[in-house]
Amino acid sequence: LFLLMLCPFFKATTDHPINRPSELRFSSTMTVSTISPAADQVTTAASKTNAAALESSNPLLRSWADQPFHLPPFKSIEPCHFQPAFEVAMAAHLADLEAIAASHTDDFESILGAYDRAGLLLSRVSAVYGNYTSSLNTPEMQKVQTEMAPVLSRHNSKAYDIPGLFEKVEKMYGIKDEKLASGEWTAEQARLAERVYVRFVRMAAKFDRATKAEYADIQAKLASLLTQFMQNVLKDEEEWELILTEDDMIGCPPDLISAARKAALDRNKTEPADAHVVTLGRSMVEPFLSYASRRDLRKKVFDAFSKRGELSPDRQNLAVAVQILRLRKRQAELHGKKSFAEYQLEDTMAQTPQNAMALMNDVWSKAREAANREREAMEEFLKEKGESLEGGIQPWDWRYYAEQVRQAKYAFDENEMKPYLSLDAVTMAAFDVSGKLYGLKYIPRKDIVAYHQDVNVYEVRRANGDDDELVAIFLHDNFARAHKSSGAWMSELRTQKKNVDSGSDEIEKIPIVLNNNNFNKGSSSSLLSFDDAVTLFHEFGHGHHGMLSDATYEYLASTSVLKDFVELPSQLMEHWIGESVVLKAHAKHYETGEIIPDDLIERFKASELFNEGFATVEYTSCALLDMAVHSLSNYGDDFDLEKFEREYLAEIGMPQGIIMRHRPAHFLHLFATSSYASGYYVYQWAQVLDNDVFAAFEETGNVFDSDTAERCRKFIYSTGNTVAPQELFRMFRGREPDPKFMLKNRGLIYE
Repeated sequence: LFLLMLCPFFKATTDHPINRPSELRFSSTMTVSTISPAADQVTTAASKTNAAALESSNPLLRSWADQPFHLPPFKSIEPCHFQPAFEVAMAAHLADLEAIAASHTDDFESILGAYDRAGLLLSRVSAVYGNYTSSLNTPEMQKVQTEMAPVLSRHNSKAYDIPGLFEKVEKMYGIKDEKLASGEWTAEQARLAERVYVRFVRMAAKFDRATKAEYADIQAKLASLLTQFMQNVLKDEEEWELILTEDDMIGCPPDLISAARKAALDRNKTEPADAHVVTLGRSMVEPFLSYASRRDLRKKVFDAFSKRGELSPDRQNLAVAVQILRLRKRQAELHGKKSFAEYQLEDTMAQTPQNAMALMNDVWSKAREAANREREAMEEFLKEKGESLEGGIQPWDWRYYAEQVRQAKYAFDENEMKPYLSLDAVTMAAFDVSGKLYGLKYIPRKDIVAYHQDVNVYEVRRANGDDDELVAIFLHDNFARAHKSSGAWMSELRTQKKNVDSGSDEIEKIPIVLNNNNFNKGSSSSLLSFDDAVTLFHEFGHGHHGMLSDATYEYLASTSVLKDFVELPSQLMEHWIGESVVLKAHAKHYETGEIIPDDLIERFKASELFNEGFATVEYTSCALLDMAVHSLSNYGDDFDLEKFEREYLAEIGMPQGIIMRHRPAHFLHLFATSSYASGYYVYQWAQVLDNDVFAAFEETGNVFDSDTAERCRKFIYSTGNTVAPQELFRMFRGREPDPKFMLKNRGLIYE
């Protein structure tokens, strides 16, 4: 229900989500400049319901006009407010849809324009709810989430089954080409007619009554299981800890030791006196595996991290995942498809599992060879040192010895860079790149209170003649904490739109965009690894997608694009943090202010592709298994997902010493949302696109070339889903995508 766009950057090996309440986001994006009287009449019935709701004492239902920029009244919102707010909002939404179905005027504004505006209150409540269930998911909030998951799913199914509504949508779809050819509709209006129709069909609008009921049951069961899966992982991550002394952390860098000490203090650990705590946050686990000298402790941390979702007998996510797979298979069958993968990829750029597999198999063969060479280099390194490892290099060894080989081969230790990559410095770098490329500037609003004290609020403005215009409100939530999902993601509390109800405040057209990260919070300045810095830039790219959106209809705005296009804006932004011009401007020592030395940049650049085979194998194996398991035609009573994982990885030749980045029991992309099931390939697909797009900047000799940046803004960031993604790329590049740029930049081919 709530789209968790968990975005993994497989070079930097960090997770990056986007969290958008897309299924319940019925109020659409940018609107037409005039709204017909007929369209106003369509929303009259629901407006009475909304008016009553706004008089409520519930902060989710009251008007937010007294809040800065109409932000949610965060200080007043409690978990107990969501269920009653949803009841009112769902009723208002159904009233909106019933009014459209009953309309006697079958023109664009009365049907599709009104549909785009429908459910404003539900969209508002849903956006806050999605934010809380990912960023502030306390036990009280988790209880609400568990109770509401099937309820919201049932409502979602009902919204596509309003008597007479699909007939109106189908009629609009049937006349779109004629209206476009005659000039009565814009291309964007025709695109809206197509995308709404496709969504209705995929939500069972053409099924008979009995099949619709079964489909709704499937969706409700899936909603509950997906929620259970996600909460199981969250609880494992919250509860597991390894208490150590400072001596146990020998080999670890000072900032990691500091973060572990702070974690111990936050958890009130007093024994031993110098207690340090390693948690299951990726930003703590991966540095520990890279630098901790004690192999036994690395194994303990690795084993727990790789078994999230199955650490407690009460939380067995493999069984939950198998139930999800069976329900998805039945869902696909109802659509006449042989597998869920076939159903899922029908509405993507790839179109078929075979097309996605062709790319992944090509990358896999090259990455596997590279990873095997990397392991051989580590084995040779150990041999030269006269060391041997029982059982050879294991997954809990790989990062540790890879780091030692990198230091020996390139004289580069990533910890040398950390003092120059404070969170403040990297944030300012992202703001500066945003300003140079797209003219945006970020004004801190310390007077605005968000949902947690860690969240920074910014007013985003852009020059417009002699004045600045408000473009967006940006919330930056950077630190790991209890009750916050792991990974990183972009979400929205309000999507940019022009198509608002008559009389609405202009601020309602302005997006409210959030970026969430999970960086360690040190005792002083928070220092980032380069991978962390890439993560911040990645999510900022998603943020640009929301902030620069300039569609007409919310349904087509911002990140509401096909899944294998949505990671292009985010992965594209990653490129700038590695540029020397950016590092020289912003990578300054957090204590002395010294600019990062040229020699350090050179050594970093020389080692940039080191261990790329490992990173690509770790990611691609997940994408391959995702497609394979969702391509099965049967999940029998004895289907064993762990056995399938083991046998499939053996079949494709998984290199020894590496496991999947996300094993099935904690694979949130697949089993905490249906959006990325059969879709984990999209990050690799988008890498073909983002490397090609960045090459366009490089070809000008200036990575801030203004003409290229303007075309990028126009065709990549602002257009949303108003144009098919294949066409958008051709409009930007003038040709089809070329995978050679991605393969070269990943070190998988040489010129």
